[in-house]
Amino acid sequence: MIKTWIEVTFQKEGIHCYPAALEEPKLEDVKFPGHPHRHMFHFRVRIAVWHDDREIEFIQFKRWLESLYSGNILELNYKSCEMIARDIIQVVTEKYPGRDMVVSVFEDGENGAILEYENT
Repeated sequence: MIKTWIEVTFQKEGIHCYPAALEEPKLEDVKFPGHPHRHMFHFRVRIAVWHDDREIEFIQFKRWLESLYSGNILELNYKSCEMIARDIIQVVTEKYPGRDMVVSVFEDGENGAILEYENT
């Protein structure tokens, strides 16, 4: 069986924080994420498609995803990369139900999260 996907990438500047970093003793050496700080967030969204002839046109898909984040700088508050990826899966599933998906969100192209959603 061949499974066909499309994949898009985009970047967005954002500010977030991890308040627990200021309180948790095990995070003593990494307290700085507890304060609001800036990252360039790198997004990668892969979604299953049903045929090979632009069933979901990837430029339109990318533009739609980018439009979910209005403004120049994302205000993500306390959201982790995992939470951001989960939000993307939820909204994409509403528009494109019944599809497997892989969503990656990385801070500055270095560290991040990858969530794989399997339609069951």
